[in-house]
Amino acid sequence: MKHNSLKIGVVQQAVASNDKNSNWARSSEQVSALVAQGCELVLLQELHSTLYFCQQENTDNFDLAEPIPGPATDYFAALAAQLNIVLITSLFEKRGSGLYHNTAVVFDRQQGLVGQYRKMHIPDDPGFYEKFYFTPGDMGFEPIATSVGKLGVLVCWDQWYPEAARLMAMAGADMLFYPTAIGWDKNDTAAEQSRQHDAWQTIQRSHAVANSLPVVVANRTGFEASPVTGDPGIQFWGNSFVAGPQGELLAQASSDKEENLIVDIDLNRTEQIKRIWPYFRDRRIDAYDELTKRWRD
Repeated sequence: MKHNSLKIGVVQQAVASNDKNSNWARSSEQVSALVAQGCELVLLQELHSTLYFCQQENTDNFDLAEPIPGPATDYFAALAAQLNIVLITSLFEKRGSGLYHNTAVVFDRQQGLVGQYRKMHIPDDPGFYEKFYFTPGDMGFEPIATSVGKLGVLVCWDQWYPEAARLMAMAGADMLFYPTAIGWDKNDTAAEQSRQHDAWQTIQRSHAVANSLPVVVANRTGFEASPVTGDPGIQFWGNSFVAGPQGELLAQASSDKEENLIVDIDLNRTEQIKRIWPYFRDRRIDAYDELTKRWRD
């Protein structure tokens, strides 16, 4: 079998303000550094243009959203073309008046914008009030075809759902990507923080195992204070990582530093692993119909 590898870059950053131009420039600098080291595909974290505004429900924050196409997509399309790479970005999409999504966007070299994915699973928890801002996606779980393969792009809370990863894999995704913004409540104990992080990494590595696909995760880092008096804010836990098709850790960033990851992905290993561990062959699709129910009463 002919060797076929892809060098992937992951950018893990902190965000200090809602100055989009400054944040785009900082991301662009890191993307360029990764390309200088041979990366052909780069993943940025969830909602990297601004602070994580979902710590409160505030209608003024809808001003941060923008259409597609718009300023962010124009900027990153030009960057992908200039650097001749595939680039996965994230933005707060204004689809229409009163209709907003959390959307990942993929650019492919000189082709510009080649696909997007609207976050399907929307959380609503203390400090993560996303249901106030985001309408659940309506584009399904469809991989995005690019010059480096079919990319199964999902977003943050989607990463906890095996159904999402499975449907992307069943549609022919070559790799899974998760732009992410997840962190700790500073009131949690160190033991609880450790359990949360371990669960987060374990569930995503399990998607790699169950679908025999590489999984690439970019999470933000740094502390972002809450605008609500008395709220503890969020310590984003970083730890961006790349796992191979057997769940093996190929690279992992620190919890508290801005840094980049570079990984060479052997695209042939997916086929090799699927021949040894034929999960798709042995799935009992005749017995799974009740998975589409909310609960088995």
